[in-house]
Amino acid sequence: MEELKMASSCSCSSDKKKEDKDEKLKQKMGKIKNKLVVMSGKGGVGKSTVSANLAAALAMNGFQVGLLDIDVHGPSIPRLLSLSSEKPHIEKEYIEPVPWGRNLWVMSLGFLLPDNREAVIWRGPVKMGLIRQFLQDVAWGDLDYLLIDCPPGTGDEPLSALQLLDGQARAIIVTTPQAVAVDDVRRSISFCREMDTPILGILENMSGYSCPKCHEHLDIFNTGGGRELASEMGVEFLGSIPIDPEIVRSGDEGYIYVKTHPESPAARGMLDLAQNISAKKAAK
Repeated sequence: MEELKMASSCSCSSDKKKEDKDEKLKQKMGKIKNKLVVMSGKGGVGKSTVSANLAAALAMNGFQVGLLDIDVHGPSIPRLLSLSSEKPHIEKEYIEPVPWGRNLWVMSLGFLLPDNREAVIWRGPVKMGLIRQFLQDVAWGDLDYLLIDCPPGTGDEPLSALQLLDGQARAIIVTTPQAVAVDDVRRSISFCREMDTPILGILENMSGYSCPKCHEHLDIFNTGGGRELASEMGVEFLGSIPIDPEIVRSGDEGYIYVKTHPESPAARGMLDLAQNISAKKAAK
């Protein structure tokens, strides 16, 4: 009987701690007006580049924005924003996100790793614990947008984020035009629907190449895959972003493309996406 009482007590204590955590998470996320999960079923489609530039574009438009990188095994947001050497300030009760500019705050496991050359070998429950901590313990404050950059696929990280956000998030799904990417991205749409997560729309990245000298447009990959998928699956098509070698250089060197090349076709695509999203918010 004594053992049963002890077990019961431990269970109650555990349940109380979980309730406290859930309440803290609810309160923290309640201060954020819009939660956007940027995801893709396919790697290499430029999802993190889109996340970083979209977050910067929204911040440049005067919105208060948070950018959370939940790619445990390959966090790239710190490099893309030239923040690799930064470390967040950590207190007992909260973590301060790293600022970029006036209106954008960033958090990533990449800030916390002692050596970015070492592999992170974690199982699902540990990943979910980290994502919960980033959502509930980071001092995000009152935000217009929190963008969550997921690793490719429908595994532990996007699953954990959507479960913890409990229907509050909307998904932006990034693809490239070719069929091999579209096939994987189709699974991401099914995944969001199974998770009861509304899909804001599909964005087609690397959608052709516009020559900066002669302005001729070349479809390096198959064209229109993102638009066709959106039509097939009954979701909105958010637009196309053409290939620009300068985007690759900007990512490697850590400067934000939409800020340094605002008149380029690719930057216009990203800036139009930011305007489209903010218009949806106003109409919500």
